[in-house]
Amino acid sequence: HVQLVESGGGTVQAGGSLRLSCAARGYTYDTYCMGWFRRPPGKEREGIAVIDSDGDTAYAESLKDRFTISQDNAKNTLYLQMSSLRPEDSATYYCAVRLGRCSGNILEKFFGVWGQGTQVTVS
Repeated sequence: HVQLVESGGGTVQAGGSLRLSCAARGYTYDTYCMGWFRRPPGKEREGIAVIDSDGDTAYAESLKDRFTISQDNAKNTLYLQMSSLRPEDSATYYCAVRLGRCSGNILEKFFGVWGQGTQVTVS
């Protein structure tokens, strides 16, 4: 079965950068959409960015200038580069995958396979 394992979270000072990784195992989808999401304390989970098997990306408008999604197909790994981090970026960050292209959609309800999350704290 499909497994997603996030890593790279931690504590960083405001203004700093962090790169999250999501290792994907157990799937061989020809067409897929993978994404990053986050759940700040006391809030609902929100979409950050998605990328599909064609390399097309989509971002939450408020985050696109500071966050970059990418993938290494050879390593089956998804990345999220975060820069100019702010205290309000503190959250549990999750990666997820679903079949089909993203088509610009970053809504979490369309994703069925999730990682366990990695905590990011910006002080």
